[in-house]
Amino acid sequence: MTEEEKKQVAAFRFAVICELALAQQMEPGEQERLIREKCARKWQIPFSSKSRISRSTLLRWIRVYKQSGGRLESLYPAGRSDRGKSRSLDEDTCQALIALRRELPRATAKKLIEQMQRRRLVAPGIKLRPTTVYRFLHQQGLMYPDAPRPVDRRKFEAELPNDLWQSDVMHGPKVAVDQKQRKSYLIALIDDHSRLVPHAEFYLSEKLDNYLDALHKALLKRGLPRKLYVDNGPAFRSRHLEHVCASLAIAVVHSKPYRPQGRGKIERFFRTVRSDFLTGFKGRSLAELNEALELWLADIYHRRKHGGTAQSPFDRFTARLHCLREAPAELSDHFRQTVKRRVGKDRSVVLNGKLYEAPVALIGQKVQLLFHLSEPRRVEVRYQQKSYGLLTPIDVHLNCRIRRDKNCNPLLELEPAPYQGGKLL
Repeated sequence: MTEEEKKQVAAFRFAVICELALAQQMEPGEQERLIREKCARKWQIPFSSKSRISRSTLLRWIRVYKQSGGRLESLYPAGRSDRGKSRSLDEDTCQALIALRRELPRATAKKLIEQMQRRRLVAPGIKLRPTTVYRFLHQQGLMYPDAPRPVDRRKFEAELPNDLWQSDVMHGPKVAVDQKQRKSYLIALIDDHSRLVPHAEFYLSEKLDNYLDALHKALLKRGLPRKLYVDNGPAFRSRHLEHVCASLAIAVVHSKPYRPQGRGKIERFFRTVRSDFLTGFKGRSLAELNEALELWLADIYHRRKHGGTAQSPFDRFTARLHCLREAPAELSDHFRQTVKRRVGKDRSVVLNGKLYEAPVALIGQKVQLLFHLSEPRRVEVRYQQKSYGLLTPIDVHLNCRIRRDKNCNPLLELEPAPYQGGKLL
């Protein structure tokens, strides 16, 4: 019985006994006359097929109401005293059924009944039915013993813009590439506080290089977040991504495996993209897809009031611009990969199958090479935390015509070249 139904029953009972329960003094025989009158009358009792109220029931209602100090809750109908117990099964059968269930945790109710009868565990006169067994095991919490326990999840929101960015990858539509259809992937980042999307773009793969490209564009447009919340995909577990974020003072936080609930805001954004954007997209190429997405974000999504914040993402994000950290001028340098190589006796260094020429002073030394995969000709060389500028790609035919200086002093070349922001000074 629901709470509302209990209230209706209690109100009816009070209406029946109010003359007797609230009277201060009554003339001799008046109380008895009222009791006989109420017991003889037919009532329309809520949620009951009965129409009469016995004398003992009437006196019990009056007694409990007075003992409670006039609390209406005392007239609520009482629950079953045997709640949680089976009325059709005796104690021995119940205990045997519990023990058998623990022995066979995956057996169906029908199989359990067969085993109970085969082992002669059913008490005489007891007839086991699948619905009875199912109901009893469900009451005992044994119907699904392997069911996962409830997880303590709590709704959260970052206090300020750029406190936390959530990021993930969504499988997108197929696009035309070189007269073929290829699957696209939407890489997106969303600000947890405002729901503004710093950057979202469709790519032809979800590899690390594409994710770093999306992250680089997001940082340029919206500044540096304090935390980046991602899942456990290969790109997000990359040491290079971890190094890039650490160098920018961004903490990378990974959600628990197979628990996407913590990244609910980015998942909700993807659902909006599918329902609001992709359903109206008419283009075919990747460029058309990204151009339409950029317009939709700027003109519709960022300007529309968000149901969770009652503000548009753009207004909520820009309300506290003083809290944002700007991206450094040499942001692209933080995204460079770093490897160690030893300079050969002929000044050569091999990187990704290509030959480069290092300064004479670094012959035989183990140096650091910093580079972008997209710019193979711009490789910076460092030794002992000092930059020696960019390496020169080797031209073996040109070296054949260059005359060597026998009086070259390597120590004179040991001074590092001034280098900043990807340029020689």
